Amino acid sequence: MQIAAHTKGIPVAIFAEHEPTPRRAPRGGGWFGWSLILVAIIAITTIALVPSPYVIETPGPVFNVLSSVKSDDTDVPLIEIPDEKTYPTSGSLDMLTVSIHGNRESPVNWFDVALAWLDPSKAVVPLESVYPAGVTVEQSNEENAAQMTSSQQEAIAAALINLGYDVPTSVTIGQVGDDTPASGKLKAGDIVTAVDGKPVADETALRAAIVANGTDEAIKIAVTRADKPVTVSITPVLSTADTPTPIIGVVLGASYTFPFDISIQIENVGGPSAGQMFALGIIDKLTPGALNGGADVAGTGTIAEDGTIGPIGGIRQKLYGASEAGAKYFLAPAENCNEVVGHVPDGLTVFSVEKLTDSLKVLSAIADKTDTSTLATCEAN
Repeated sequence: MQIAAHTKGIPVAIFAEHEPTPRRAPRGGGWFGWSLILVAIIAITTIALVPSPYVIETPGPVFNVLSSVKSDDTDVPLIEIPDEKTYPTSGSLDMLTVSIHGNRESPVNWFDVALAWLDPSKAVVPLESVYPAGVTVEQSNEENAAQMTSSQQEAIAAALINLGYDVPTSVTIGQVGDDTPASGKLKAGDIVTAVDGKPVADETALRAAIVANGTDEAIKIAVTRADKPVTVSITPVLSTADTPTPIIGVVLGASYTFPFDISIQIENVGGPSAGQMFALGIIDKLTPGALNGGADVAGTGTIAEDGTIGPIGGIRQKLYGASEAGAKYFLAPAENCNEVVGHVPDGLTVFSVEKLTDSLKVLSAIADKTDTSTLATCEAN
């Protein structure tokens, strides 16, 4: 660009300094950069879709034990007591479940794992802890179904004992391990009546008798099988635990004689963690007035016939499941409290319970709308 100027009447040509001419990028350079980005995206996506060694726990379906469920396309009471006087209920006593995403046959990928880590309502746990090596999904489901059946029986026993009913108890064989001393001799469902000719009152007495017998000689176990008496001789072996103990390779259970029929109907749900809520639902139906005062209460925990409430897995997911279902109060096993602290959704009040009587005390306070601040809550140890 040329600019004209005058100096002492003499025209002078002044030339402005030229801007440097931009250099063109080498042909194809832009495409090379974009290619690198594309390769990186493909690599990250491929890695993200690689199967992971984890499963993801999420809040599962919520069931009000006071309501009805579908069975063969028909609505039936979740808890039914056909031959005894029952009373109207209101509000909800919610049992909670956890859904497991992924298994050995269909593992979840790293992308889903990353998303789950960012979601407080989900948990990422090692696949091995849910599906141990050598255990198929079908076997795991069968075990969970057996635990559910056992928890229902214990819940009925706990509720009726709490209400003052007499509930005779028998020791049963729940499962028989493969390649164990009891294999081929005892069967699931056998009712143990005596050991070496002495009556057996409970599981503790049977275990004590096996330990006292040792591993040097056989022990005679009398059972009732299909209403017929059977006696078998079994030589215990030492367990592989840190402290070896004589065992025969069975999982023990309990059989109860109830004064009247109580049925609990729920499909496709396994595990023992609904025991507490089943027991509370039975008590609510068998006693006048709404046990919860019409409030929406959720809870979880195993239960023993003496009313002891035990810890369960997936409590954080159950807290979120309860909140999403509209519950305002939550009954948590005391042994799960360390997992509860810091993970309670807004609007949910959590109480710590160790016995069925603790839970009944909480429900009474809620129903009467009295001060609940003196009741036990979950605190960090």
